[in-house]
Amino acid sequence: MIRHPAFAVEPWSVRECRLDLDVLAQTESVFALSNGHIGLRGNLEEGEPCGEPGTYLNGFYELRPLPYAEAGYGYPESGQTCVNVTNGKLIRLLVDDEPFDVRYGTLHEHERVLDLRAGTLTRRADWSSPTGGRIRVSSTRLVSFTHRAVAAIRYEVEAVDEARHVVVQSELVANETQQYLGGDPREAAPLASPLVLEENIAAKEGVAIMVHHTRASDLRVAAAMCHELDGPEGTRIEAQGAGDVSRVTVAARLVPGRPLRLVKLFSYGWSGRRSRPAMHDQVVAALAAARLDGWDGLCADQRRFLDDFWEGADVEVEGDAEVQQAVRFGLFHLLQSAARLEDRAIPAKGLTGTGYDGHAFWDTETFVLPVLTHTYPRAAADALSWRKSTLPMAEARAAQLGLSGAAFPWRTINGQECSGYWPAGTAAFHVNADIAYAVTACVDATGDTAFERDTGLPLLVETARLWLALGHSDADGRYHIDGVTGPDEYSAVADDNVYTNLMAQQNLWQAADVAARHPGRAAQLGVTPEEITTWREAADAMVVPYDERLGVHSQSEGFTRHGLWDFAATKPEHYPLMLHFPYFDLYRRQVVKQADLVLAMHLRGDAFTPEEKARNFAYYEALTVRDSSLSACTQAVIAAEVGHLELAYRYLGEAAMMDLADLEKNTVDGVHMAALAGAWIALVAGFGGMRAGQGRICCAPRLPSHLQRLAFRLRYRDSLLGVSITRETTSYRLMQGPPIALTHHGEQIQLRAGSVTRPNPPTPAPKNHIDQPSGREPAIRGNDTPG
Repeated sequence: MIRHPAFAVEPWSVRECRLDLDVLAQTESVFALSNGHIGLRGNLEEGEPCGEPGTYLNGFYELRPLPYAEAGYGYPESGQTCVNVTNGKLIRLLVDDEPFDVRYGTLHEHERVLDLRAGTLTRRADWSSPTGGRIRVSSTRLVSFTHRAVAAIRYEVEAVDEARHVVVQSELVANETQQYLGGDPREAAPLASPLVLEENIAAKEGVAIMVHHTRASDLRVAAAMCHELDGPEGTRIEAQGAGDVSRVTVAARLVPGRPLRLVKLFSYGWSGRRSRPAMHDQVVAALAAARLDGWDGLCADQRRFLDDFWEGADVEVEGDAEVQQAVRFGLFHLLQSAARLEDRAIPAKGLTGTGYDGHAFWDTETFVLPVLTHTYPRAAADALSWRKSTLPMAEARAAQLGLSGAAFPWRTINGQECSGYWPAGTAAFHVNADIAYAVTACVDATGDTAFERDTGLPLLVETARLWLALGHSDADGRYHIDGVTGPDEYSAVADDNVYTNLMAQQNLWQAADVAARHPGRAAQLGVTPEEITTWREAADAMVVPYDERLGVHSQSEGFTRHGLWDFAATKPEHYPLMLHFPYFDLYRRQVVKQADLVLAMHLRGDAFTPEEKARNFAYYEALTVRDSSLSACTQAVIAAEVGHLELAYRYLGEAAMMDLADLEKNTVDGVHMAALAGAWIALVAGFGGMRAGQGRICCAPRLPSHLQRLAFRLRYRDSLLGVSITRETTSYRLMQGPPIALTHHGEQIQLRAGSVTRPNPPTPAPKNHIDQPSGREPAIRGNDTPG
């Protein structure tokens, strides 16, 4: 059963009412703050105890060797891993010479709150030291959305019963000792002392600057801090720096009613080209700009930024308080991962932990960008601009593999392939089509023809060229793409994977259409009319395997002839299967790690009839074990579309609670960005039935019995659309912008102003019985009794 382990269920916050050290690492991920450039894990200010200390800068990494028992041609020689950079969160406290440490003395009260509207993490603690000195500590932390390089903490200490001597030590610390908490073979242990010191300067007025560089990747990082102090008369401040530590120490004698208040501003920057003096000056300048606004200004800007975001992104859920909290929590973390992206990637775990070594995958384009495209489109464009900036590396990778066009990496930080396991990495060429899908969706939603020409077209052209190099036509003129791995990594190196073929088909059509719209730019890229014709011919002839005997599409050629996995004999502790069985055995069985063909029915729904969708869904439900956080939301979407609304609701709960309930037991290394996007996808694309394309929003709303109302907002073509769904009706309201073209259950509507309301037709009873693999039914939550 899914349970909320530590958090109160509230609509606009995540509140931890007591400190549970057993789940400390998980809560550090949940309470992480970021703006897409800086990421701070939710560590306690005093630094100890902690699960995993973490301060990250997007794109900052170190290289590590990738050893092979047997090397092969084209294997990556080194991997990239994110680095825990200089920690500016540290504020240690001593009370009458006793360190404030929640493991000692008496913790009378402890509360942390992630405020989804204010964009802050607040903390309150009431503590008595082992010698009886009682104090109250409160702090508020933010990573600024408006000052890209800046984070800040407001820290307050108050004596409770009698006068106390307190010492506050505000620090910058590099090369912290880290422990490896995960058990996932797809990630490596943290590097020891990855940063080499170049500069450590501490000034008396409470300013400190540190500059380091990495040994192998040769990247330089700078951090700086400054302080504003409000304390009783006689409060003293001094600074010192040595080695990898800069420390500003504040000493005061506190009496009840006169607290010590400290505002700490700290800033970061990194570069692979800029000099030490330039980096020094950059972080000092960032502090100067933040000091001009001050603490109150930073908080006010943070709230205004989030007010604007929520105006165009909020989702309201009536009938399920947990899902209401979870979908807003997910949207908040998606925004944090991308708000100040500015031509960087969105890692699979954002900047909340070291999961997957900080790498970006296809998750971004397929799950995260569809949400951002309709809620914060600037970030989606930034993420795709980063992909375009890595085109030369993708083209070089394709050439290394003997292919034309671009072969985008399976996992990466800087654009180079980091996956040493080629069947699930190199062979997963569908990442090319996923990028093309995201490009087309972004252009459709924004109508930005300049972006289409300058960023979209180069991506579409080079991805299309890869499919021509990978595929071939048979004697009957049918086009095949063989030896690839689709989203289901339990079926590697397969021929004619349906998802890959359909997404490649769409990629080829899109490339041809956009090249025709921008002939001058296409000619600069070497595109000829003959090449466009070849793209269209290959797309039109694309093979989509179908098993006539079973009446379903085969996930790939021959898949439905494989032996069935023995689910009944598989123990619950043997999931995920990849950690307990050889890939050889998985590859030759009918067992599905995550939605593959079902995902194709979501993203390429035009390629299937309603009857085919229902039969396919029933068949693959019985084979899909969901050993991936990416699966539940897709299964929710298709379950809703084919009429299994209660099953869709259970998958919604699983997607929504992935991190808040730590369903995969790996939230310790960061929250799952794609799963967080999955709550929105399950609600909006699933129960809202929302699809977008060709200048039109299409909705086919239907609610499960548990929900009384679902409302969401979408940004589309400079308009803001509000959708409100009950079981009986759906209302569409143009909240701002020009008229918008809609479809409601097939009825075309031109929404020019105000709102329109339409009845929802009855949901047809599903025709196919549904079973999941034994022991892999969707998890049950406490409110899974129909309402």
